[in-house]
Amino acid sequence: MQATPEINNAQKASEKAVESTMLSPRFYTTDFAAMDRLDISPVRADWDRMMAEYEGDNNHDHFQRDEQFAEELADRFSQVRPEMRQEFLDFLISSLTSEFSGCILYNEIFKNVKNPDIKQLMRYMARDESRHASFLNQSLKDFGLGIDLGNLKRTKAYTYFKPKYIFYATYLSEKIGYARYITIFRQLEKNPDKRFHPIFRWFERWCNDEFRHGESFALIMRANPHLLRGGNVYWIRFFLVAVYATMYVRDHTRPMLHEEMGLESSTYDYEVFRITNEITKQVFPISLDIDSPAFRACMSRLFHVQTQMDKAKAKGGLIGHIQRAGWAVSGAFTFARLYFLPVKQHALPEQIRMVPAW
Repeated sequence: MQATPEINNAQKASEKAVESTMLSPRFYTTDFAAMDRLDISPVRADWDRMMAEYEGDNNHDHFQRDEQFAEELADRFSQVRPEMRQEFLDFLISSLTSEFSGCILYNEIFKNVKNPDIKQLMRYMARDESRHASFLNQSLKDFGLGIDLGNLKRTKAYTYFKPKYIFYATYLSEKIGYARYITIFRQLEKNPDKRFHPIFRWFERWCNDEFRHGESFALIMRANPHLLRGGNVYWIRFFLVAVYATMYVRDHTRPMLHEEMGLESSTYDYEVFRITNEITKQVFPISLDIDSPAFRACMSRLFHVQTQMDKAKAKGGLIGHIQRAGWAVSGAFTFARLYFLPVKQHALPEQIRMVPAW
């Protein structure tokens, strides 16, 4: 993989957070009037139970560093290889950007809608994501790399998504976030000698927030079942492929990070996909056949395409530009092949299973 510029000061950390690439987390805006028209009444009982969970706020005291944090950081992280440090810092920055993206989106929806159900949900979710982003930023500040979140909000490009795209993409992102965090937590719980940074001790309760956020969008979609039928199934399929492919390629650019935790990137990713499939089939009418040899070959091909595009970008000039364009076409073709691979069909259950699938 082509080496990325070293993140060694706050300016470079901020530049990394602001950049817009196929792999970097994005900031979103949406149609607030359409959000106002959402009807939650078909799932009222489940909705009210979930709002009570948010109100209870069982993580209100979780995102605070304890006395051991500084000791663990000084003791363990000091022994980490410099190259791996860079992968971990990239992980922290992309995670912060993703969490802050949710915070901004949910807060903007909260401020711009009148629908009391949506307004209440977005207030709670913005609260949670703000905590997550601040906690991650504190770990960046340990290395003098803290990001000015106000400046990030002003300078990063925004992408407009219809509400239904927000529901599909965010539901998947929250559920895959849950699967990622719980897989890492369980691995390091079994192998504490591999826990090179104290932030991983927070992942178990953290992933419960991710799971609950996903369930909130699940309820919105179940209350509006047209979002899960007809032509919308093609959009669900698109976002499944896009989210899984982005995660796979991004994770394979950080192989040392997983090795340090005693994981192998492909094995880790397919375990995350398996957990996510088990959860999302409770809502989505389809899931990707992650065990298909063709699926796995296409995912590997996408990573190869990304490495070649990075090399062409580093080469620069006319030749580099032509090579990048050629590899971009190859990547689009591979993505299209992934999209049209056979998928698994699921009958939608009468009720959403409101518990983690771990």
